Amino acid sequence: MTEQAQRIALITGGSRGLGHNMATSLIDRGVDVIVTYRERAESAQAVVAYARERGRGAAALQLDVGDVASFGAFADRLRGALLELGDGKLDFLVNNAGHGVHAPFVETTPEQLRGLVDVHFVGPFLLTQRVVGLMRDGGRILNISSGLARFTIPGYSAYAALKGAVEVLTRYQAKELGGRGITVNALAPGAIETDFGGGAVRDNPELNKFVASTTALGRVGVPDDIGPAVAMLLAPESRWITGQRIEASGGQML
Repeated sequence: MTEQAQRIALITGGSRGLGHNMATSLIDRGVDVIVTYRERAESAQAVVAYARERGRGAAALQLDVGDVASFGAFADRLRGALLELGDGKLDFLVNNAGHGVHAPFVETTPEQLRGLVDVHFVGPFLLTQRVVGLMRDGGRILNISSGLARFTIPGYSAYAALKGAVEVLTRYQAKELGGRGITVNALAPGAIETDFGGGAVRDNPELNKFVASTTALGRVGVPDDIGPAVAMLLAPESRWITGQRIEASGGQML
């Protein structure tokens, strides 16, 4: 990928948790960011303020990734934000927005399953269709998966299955978009101390200790383990990596 004087990244779900850390990590490396949020406008504006304090451009756009009917209007707003920040072209897309459902396989409801399908697969699939037309040749797409697509923890069958689908989609996107020099990869975090899933990994000492005991590096992950990994995969030096699943779990359940 040819380096641009100005690079712009779109991060879905960039107002909180791992998305927030991804955004600040990219800002710290000189990338302008557009973050989406579903409800927490104040948190998204805090990311914008962080960028501006460091001399970078930024914008926050409302988006419900599970609401496919809203994507046309969102694409128009995104186009406007890109023109305000630069030449109207996007360099990076990080499909990060999502939520978790913890339920045994036999107790997972149709409503829970449909919600996960819409947010973790249908939404990113169709949103990327919309956004890729705004992306510069030689750009990068990074889909966020999960370590749960490799190892199994009871109660996450639906969530993990959808992340597995994302990993297959990643390979097809890499193949079909490669002619434009666009790389597509999947980053799979392990258990991280955030408010994801109600903050269980962060706030439950027994669960935290258990996860640490199953991890080669002997601790649970923190957001600062993931944001820089995203920045690394979007850096010019990663231009020859595409169609890959990269796990950032500290060696969980090897």
